[in-house]
Amino acid sequence: MITWDDFEKIEIRLGTIITAKDFANARKPAYKLTIDFGPVGIKKCSAQITALYTKEALVGRQIIAVVNFPPKQIANFFSECLVLGVYNQQGEVVLLQPSQQADNGCRIG
Repeated sequence: MITWDDFEKIEIRLGTIITAKDFANARKPAYKLTIDFGPVGIKKCSAQITALYTKEALVGRQIIAVVNFPPKQIANFFSECLVLGVYNQQGEVVLLQPSQQADNGCRIG
């Protein structure tokens, strides 16, 4: 069990994907995403979401991500946030998204 104080340390924010590119050096199929989090800034992310999403369909899509992890090196790339999703029965990631448009950078809580 975590405390409320523990939960409040996690910065989960809304962002909009501005670019999506193939990540050829990743061990598992992935995209390199660039995401606009408004006042929090623009962050890069490696995301294993190729099974259900094309690069073209991702651009302009709002997503939810953890933005206060330290950068994680994946091959020759530094991932600066963690895009959140749920695993379906096939083990594919289904992105968490707001049901309505909201401002980039809004905090989830």
